[in-house]
Amino acid sequence: MPVLGICAGMIMLSNTANDRVVGNTGQPLLDVLDIKLERNSFGRQKESFESEVSLDPIGISKFHGVFIRAPSISDVGSGVEVLARLGDKIIAVKKGNVIGTSFHPELTQDISVHKYFIELVTQCNAC
Repeated sequence: MPVLGICAGMIMLSNTANDRVVGNTGQPLLDVLDIKLERNSFGRQKESFESEVSLDPIGISKFHGVFIRAPSISDVGSGVEVLARLGDKIIAVKKGNVIGTSFHPELTQDISVHKYFIELVTQCNAC
């Protein structure tokens, strides 16, 4: 089943998530994506920001990312494709029909990420 995990949704999909300040929070996770994730990786609410990102592996060369208490990924497991980075931090991944993003595509006027996801859903009607 196609899934799009945005920010906290990507945290829930991960198999390992620690907080940048607190460390291990003991938060229950769904273990869908084999990723090592850091919550609030860029800072807390006041450090929220926007930045241009590239998701070239899925045909989106330029996207305006909105990062709010955003997580980042430091390591990916087998079969997890890195879709985007911001500096040395991984900010978007995909494994099969599951996508995770650190940023909030729903907070922009650009529908390209959602359009790509809808294409996955359409292709998976026979799943």
